[in-house]
Amino acid sequence: MTISSEQSVYREQQRNGQSAGELPSVEYSLIRAHVYASLATVLISASFGILVASKFNFPEFLGGHAWLTWGRLRYNHTQGIFFAWLGNAFLAFFYYAVPRLSNRPVLSRKLGWFLFCIWNFAVVLPGWVLVAAGFSQPLEWAEFPLVVDAFVVLAFILMVFEFVLPFLRARASDLYVSAWYIIGGIIFTMLAYPVGNFVPELVPGARGAAFSGLWIHDAVGLYVTPFAVAIAYYVIPATTRRPIYSHFLSMVGFWVLFFTYPLNGTHHYVYSAIPMAAQKGAIVASVYLGMAVILVVTNQLLSLRGNSGTASKDVPLRFVWIGVVSYLVVSLQGSVQALMPVNRFIHFTDWVIGHSHLAMIGFASFVALGGIAHLWQRIPGTRYNERLMNWSFWLLAVGLTLMITAVVALLMFRSRWGLQVRAVVTNRVMSSAVGIDTRRIDRLTFGLGCGIAGVAGSAFTMIGSTSPSAGQLYIVDTFLVVVFGGAQSLLGTIASALTISQSQSTLEFFMSGSNAKVLTLLIVIGMLMLRPQGLFVIKVRK
Repeated sequence: MTISSEQSVYREQQRNGQSAGELPSVEYSLIRAHVYASLATVLISASFGILVASKFNFPEFLGGHAWLTWGRLRYNHTQGIFFAWLGNAFLAFFYYAVPRLSNRPVLSRKLGWFLFCIWNFAVVLPGWVLVAAGFSQPLEWAEFPLVVDAFVVLAFILMVFEFVLPFLRARASDLYVSAWYIIGGIIFTMLAYPVGNFVPELVPGARGAAFSGLWIHDAVGLYVTPFAVAIAYYVIPATTRRPIYSHFLSMVGFWVLFFTYPLNGTHHYVYSAIPMAAQKGAIVASVYLGMAVILVVTNQLLSLRGNSGTASKDVPLRFVWIGVVSYLVVSLQGSVQALMPVNRFIHFTDWVIGHSHLAMIGFASFVALGGIAHLWQRIPGTRYNERLMNWSFWLLAVGLTLMITAVVALLMFRSRWGLQVRAVVTNRVMSSAVGIDTRRIDRLTFGLGCGIAGVAGSAFTMIGSTSPSAGQLYIVDTFLVVVFGGAQSLLGTIASALTISQSQSTLEFFMSGSNAKVLTLLIVIGMLMLRPQGLFVIKVRK
């Protein structure tokens, strides 16, 4: 797109609380450099992750060399996502957004290129090489060795000069909420990073673990979250051409986030040697954080009200929208998992790993991809392929859907609770007789179903407008899927959904959509007359 089109976007951003003026100088070369670096390194980081996952099933795979062992690959995977992929994506967005939000250019182009070299050639690449060679720290989100940590701190000090100073030259009353999140994220991370990386090396035992725990959560809450929320608050009004729903709610969410998140890290050590007062304080802070996230997400989703058509057509906004919904889900999940009655069951399980992956993939990565795609459409000298970006979105969305499906299947067929659920469904009276609390199972199952339905309902808003009667077009198809697959079978529901949808789509090549629906309905009715219990049925002892 041309510079004039960027100025129109910038003027639209001015209506959301910025001072008027012409578009300041923007370092497009630095934007392109960081975008290219982020896309290249996310492929490398994901490859590390695939190798790590493969070793769970094939432990001897690539086991002949020390640098290909599970531990070193995992360190490089997590730090690669953290620094290489998300770090470069955030920096690219800063170079695009800071001049528009502050009405001033970044401090220096030369400083920008120096920061680019520090980030990629003194942090990411040396960190990967040193970890593969066996030099690392046994600390979560702090696996790179201390020599690399020194350059990370230097990089954040440079970010203060490059990105924060332009905001300090503007009036505080003129700053849009995205600017506040960028300022807060850079400064808080600059202060918190040494606490989590240097202090645990100097303070032994539980005290050192407490400092490490603070950084574990600050890494997500004071680095990833502020920058991703800043992108969401920028892209939504710039795309919809409407201001955010409430600037007041956005600032309340900002201050609650930065006042409560630094206290949350100790909830990783519930039932540990750390003083119970600190543990309970972290749990309370986690609950408050969940309420703050509800405010933030509500504000962002209300900013999208009446724009479902725009969300369904604009791929970058769709990425951001999915990230915002995932932000709500993962934050509420974290608040619940911090509670002691829940934590005692999930503390040493993969639920914690799944929680962190949903944060980094469903929330941060989707928002970062949306931010990159949004700016890539609007900077000169680039090519943007809408079709490929749309394919990218749906592949990632389908991947997340398959992940949720796999988790639900594992929960139902590989856990004690799932065994109880299937027992109650099969024979409620006998289940009660052997000691299963059927009412408790009913409540938990209903809650799980509501959660999955909520995620599906959120996804629905991307393909159509929402209203009290929005579900009427789909209720018959939904009923057919459940009945045809077997009312008690998860596998049957999945198979039925694929069969009916693909059959109807195929028939629409040869007849109208209405006739295809009618013919599909007749076929399903005929199948049910021959097999009333559906495709799959649970065997019941009589």
